[in-house]
Order: sequence, then structure tokens, then C-alpha cells
Amino acid sequence: MAYLKITLQVAPANRAAATGVYEQYKQPFLDTVPGATSKELLVRDEDVQVLHGFTTAAEAESYLTSALFTDDVVKALSPLLEADPEVRVYDAT
Repeated sequence: MAYLKITLQVAPANRAAATGVYEQYKQPFLDTVPGATSKELLVRDEDVQVLHGFTTAAEAESYLTSALFTDDVVKALSPLLEADPEVRVYDAT
């Protein structure tokens, strides 16, 4: 099991729009991304995190260069971000 955590700095006024992007792409992520097992949205006062589950860390890394991520998700989220996202991949053993 592996996890991809993306931390986003989103102003409170833009949180609903960011949640909409998450909801729009959750099912396509689960249906089409190789190794995808889960996707959760974590909303905190200080940021928004998206936690993606994968069967392997290599699949998590591969998703970061996929068309779904680069052409769709990043494009939709970019206007809502106050800073560059923090991206981390964790290999759970």
C-alpha cells in the first residue's frame, strides 16, 4: 500500500470550489488510474489535503504525470491555490 498526499493552500472563500474539483475527479480517478484504491478529502483550518491510496508507490508517482492529473485536476485547481502544493508519496509497509 502507498499514499500520495497533496497539501493545498486554499483560501476559505475558495474551499467550496476546491471541494467541487475533488468531487468532479474522484470517481474518474478511482475508475481509470492504475493502482488507485481510495481518495479522501481532508479539510483543515490551515489547508486542504487530498489523500490518495495506491497499491504501490510507483503507481502514485506515475499518477503525478498522468493526463488526468496534469491536464484536468491541476488546471482546475490552479486558480484556487495561494501557494504551490506540497506533494508527498508514502510507502506503507
